Amino acid sequence: MKSPVATATASILTALGLAIGAPAPAAQPEAIPLAPLQDVPCLARTGNGYLRARLRGALDLDVAWDGARLQCEGGWRPDGRGLRVSLTSESRGSDRRLRFVFGIDDVPEGATVRARPTNLTVIFEGEQRLFATRGSDKCTTDELRQERIGALGGARRSWRIVARGFCVAPATTLAGDARLLLTSFDFASEVTYEDPPPGPRPDPLPDLRQ
Repeated sequence: MKSPVATATASILTALGLAIGAPAPAAQPEAIPLAPLQDVPCLARTGNGYLRARLRGALDLDVAWDGARLQCEGGWRPDGRGLRVSLTSESRGSDRRLRFVFGIDDVPEGATVRARPTNLTVIFEGEQRLFATRGSDKCTTDELRQERIGALGGARRSWRIVARGFCVAPATTLAGDARLLLTSFDFASEVTYEDPPPGPRPDPLPDLRQ
């Protein structure tokens, strides 16, 4: 079963034309009603999830999220060779929400990695705005470390990941008429590695590496 974060993110990205192979539409779609956030905060077991980020361009904003209002989720990309991590908060009010989705290339489970190409999508939920790099050549995760939490074995394994990085080129709107540069990011999130069932592996979210 998909989690509330995965379901909400998938609906937003599909409506915005970011499904695999979908061409970018000429204009932003109508606003999408916000789904409620989960009751469980980011890294509920340890209570030490956070996101710090500097946004410049269409919006100048310094993000500093932590505590019970921060929500996070992560897991394998469809090809199983990297991570997809989503972080959001209610900090912009009940009818508006800012979500960051990071797609980090080539991250083995449990490994510490450096200098990994990273795709970025910034979604202004409820505001008809989305910015995406549509590729992993504009942002880099300098370092990513993984700390085991929860049970040691089984088909589902949870880790706390700590990552930091930067972007050298901006994400743009689908129409290309506005740009947003994430000059730096630093976050701690929970990710769950899940063994796939036999047969073709389903994709829980549209591929963000376009």
